[in-house]
Amino acid sequence: MRLRHYGKPPSRQNDWRTIKSLLPYLWEFRGRVVLALAFLALAKVANVSVPLVLKEIVDALDPTKSLLALPVFFLIAYGLLRLGNSLFGELRDVVFAKVTQRSIRRVALKVFEHLHNLSLRFHLERQTGGMSRDIERGTAGIRFLLNFMLFNILPTLLEIGFVAIILLVKYDPWFFIVTIATLAGYVVFTLIVTEWRMIFRRNMNEMDSKANTRAIDSLLNYETVKYFNNEKFEAGRYDETLQSWEKAAVRNQTSLSFLNSGQGAIIAAGVTLLMFMAGRGVVQGTMSIGDLVLVNAFLIQLYMPLHFLGFVYREIRHSLADMERMFGLLEQGGEVADKPDARELKITGGEIRFEHVGFGYDSRRQVLQEVSFTVPSGHKVAVVGASGAGKSTLSRLLFRFYDATAGRILIDGQDIRDVTQKSLRRTIGIVPQDTVLFNDSIYYNIAYGRPEATRAEIIEAARSAHIHDFVETLPDKYDTLVGERGLKLSGGEKQRVAIARTLLKNPPILVFDEATSALDSRTEKAIQAELQEIATNHTTLVIAHRLSTIMDADQILVMEHGHIVERGTHGELLAQNGAYAHMWALQQQEQKQEEQRLQAVGN
Repeated sequence: MRLRHYGKPPSRQNDWRTIKSLLPYLWEFRGRVVLALAFLALAKVANVSVPLVLKEIVDALDPTKSLLALPVFFLIAYGLLRLGNSLFGELRDVVFAKVTQRSIRRVALKVFEHLHNLSLRFHLERQTGGMSRDIERGTAGIRFLLNFMLFNILPTLLEIGFVAIILLVKYDPWFFIVTIATLAGYVVFTLIVTEWRMIFRRNMNEMDSKANTRAIDSLLNYETVKYFNNEKFEAGRYDETLQSWEKAAVRNQTSLSFLNSGQGAIIAAGVTLLMFMAGRGVVQGTMSIGDLVLVNAFLIQLYMPLHFLGFVYREIRHSLADMERMFGLLEQGGEVADKPDARELKITGGEIRFEHVGFGYDSRRQVLQEVSFTVPSGHKVAVVGASGAGKSTLSRLLFRFYDATAGRILIDGQDIRDVTQKSLRRTIGIVPQDTVLFNDSIYYNIAYGRPEATRAEIIEAARSAHIHDFVETLPDKYDTLVGERGLKLSGGEKQRVAIARTLLKNPPILVFDEATSALDSRTEKAIQAELQEIATNHTTLVIAHRLSTIMDADQILVMEHGHIVERGTHGELLAQNGAYAHMWALQQQEQKQEEQRLQAVGN
């Protein structure tokens, strides 16, 4: 599930595959593309015609010839051609702007949607900072690739072709030969050196993504950094990556200077030789002053696109390197996928059944083995056990974040692998142990349970979760921002928002995944009463740490090392005097000690 190694240069096949992937976006606006190419061709015809008109103007004004009249026609034509070159270029950009921006939007949206379709395993392993930088650079690369491949490489080659043909037809063939030889030397040198330089660019990208990952990770864990006085340590880790980036950037710039110098030398040699040949032609009388000006103007026009061609090729190769990671994300396959004939889940009562379920995050280590149990419609079943026993894995399998490697899971008799993931997850609501909120308002976070809900429904959900009164005491009320990951709210307040969100969703099946284990006793009791109220008339699976919170469950399952070792009601399990009774005794003892400690503090 990992992305390809960045040090490995992309093959030509991958480059063409990347370019090919953009063609459907161009085909969608093929009318605009054709019109833009027409404007492009007209702009280049105008540009190449300028030196031809300039030659006629210079020859007409040559003092060695009788000046009969000012060449008004050619002067006006010269101005119109200059205007045409600029005007057609701008019209081309106007017509093509929608194609470029729509393509960027479509690809960015495709990547965003694809990331949400990838498995939980991928997202647990990802590096958010680096991945966001990869997407940012990749979309910028698309913009460059579309604009410059179509509107710079193509017109540059077109212009070079026009000039070469004119030189071949009008002058000595050696003008054509020298021009083509200069062009060939320039292109070969550019290709060789650019390929050599790509490793430096790729290293820069890797170090840039790594530095961004470390920076975001450190800032997200700001409080932890402060707790351990590790500001200098974090700065050192960040600077270590920046140091590697700096070395790659210096090498990149140094090699760029070498490339530019070599390109300049090749062009200078070609220009000097052509001007020498043109000057000799004027002296010998085979060429006019206008011809000399024409050749010089053509050479200047060739030099700029040639120089720009080198720049564009370099940048296209850089853009392909930048896009390599982003398109690598699109190549990541989803671990869990709907079957081609998957149907909607139909709920009649909400019964959950695990039949001989086995699962392991790694093939070398099984987490669940032969787990079988049923949660009847409208009943509450609790799962308890030590950390690592496999309790939370049950909820992840129920949501189909992963597929069971053995056995099956049924809801109202339907195998969840045979129904669509969307319909499955629409049926289940969860209040997790660690409630993560969006960095937005309280209103937005509650409404997330059902975005189309009315304001009245959202406020009613907040009332049912007993958070409305608290929200009303805040200066901005429901518009209060909760901060990144909801850090501006306390644990109890976040849990109430999570409860309100689940209430608004109003699913037939509820999962409470250690929903109160991180709270203090008083807050836990208050929220526990709310959870019990919510669970009424719902099929409920409770994954619990504190046994006092699940005494009313219709059935309690005790898990150890991926197996169910005991099952029964609270009273039945205590009577068995087994693992559950031992856990109950320990927790009662801990609770008694805590009460004694609080009493001592109060006195």
